Amino acid sequence: MKAMIRLFALSLVLVMGLAAYAQAEDLLVYTALEDDEIPIYLELFNEMHPDINVQIVRDSTGIITAKILAEADNPQADVIWGTAATSLMLADQAGIVEPYAPAGLDRVRPAMRDANEVPHWVGIKAWMTGFCVNTIEMEALGLPTPSSFADLIDPVYKGQLIMPNPASSGTGFLTVSAILQMMGEEAGWEYLDALHENISRYTHSGSKPCKLAGSGETPIGISFAYRGFIQREKGEPVVTVFPEEGSGWDVEANALVKKAEIKDAARIFLDWAISPEVMELYARVYPVTAYDVGAPIPEGYPTDPEAQLIENDFQWAAANRARILEEWTNRYDGKSDPQ
Repeated sequence: MKAMIRLFALSLVLVMGLAAYAQAEDLLVYTALEDDEIPIYLELFNEMHPDINVQIVRDSTGIITAKILAEADNPQADVIWGTAATSLMLADQAGIVEPYAPAGLDRVRPAMRDANEVPHWVGIKAWMTGFCVNTIEMEALGLPTPSSFADLIDPVYKGQLIMPNPASSGTGFLTVSAILQMMGEEAGWEYLDALHENISRYTHSGSKPCKLAGSGETPIGISFAYRGFIQREKGEPVVTVFPEEGSGWDVEANALVKKAEIKDAARIFLDWAISPEVMELYARVYPVTAYDVGAPIPEGYPTDPEAQLIENDFQWAAANRARILEEWTNRYDGKSDPQ
């Protein structure tokens, strides 16, 4: 009898578990966050909201942007999470974004959110250009460590640089945009012509140049700072250099997708995505977050990371993105990796 009672109790638990799973609401999230970041954040979300089943579609910023725009007439995603603010501006212009003020919006600094009273996008953190330098390869080749964008066009680096393609990579675009904004367009394109002479290939991933530097396939990868620190943690001989002129940057931001039926789970996810609990996780590896959580600056960054960021006109970058990418592609795409 006791065995039958235990069996019945176990069956009841399984039935209740299956019923709860069946009632879980599915949520489709598009993101350009790094592969190794996503599980850390989602573990927290799953603990806090076990009744929501998050399905992730992850790709580089340019690919996610193109996917969102292609689906404008029949949007598939419920939420966009951690994708360049400049891309979300394009999505907004295409009528894809539903304005939403997530809980805790009052904590978010003005530079990290859309200026509308009910924002069309809300940032979570900033990511910035960094040079990933393989110290062993540099020594073997007798190359000096570059400290600036100006250094990178020295002929000594001919064929020794790898950079992301800005049409597919948000890191590539924020770097090209920074150069054009800092130098002015005429001088900026002249600089990019000179830089192109030293580039061996353009990747379709913002993190790949740093990964290739870490593995010794190139001495210098123009990438973003987070990836350089992660490669070093893995034991690779990589140092991350921040250019003296300042770093290009963008805001990794979130938005609610406009659909005929917007799920409650989508708003819950966006509330969670700027909550103090997950903001503390962002701040462990990114020094500029949507608001200050009192975390120390992650090791390796400048002591004043915000001062490292160039003056970035996001509206200009978004408005001119298509024109910049067309010009860049016409000039330099011959060295891009196959799609």
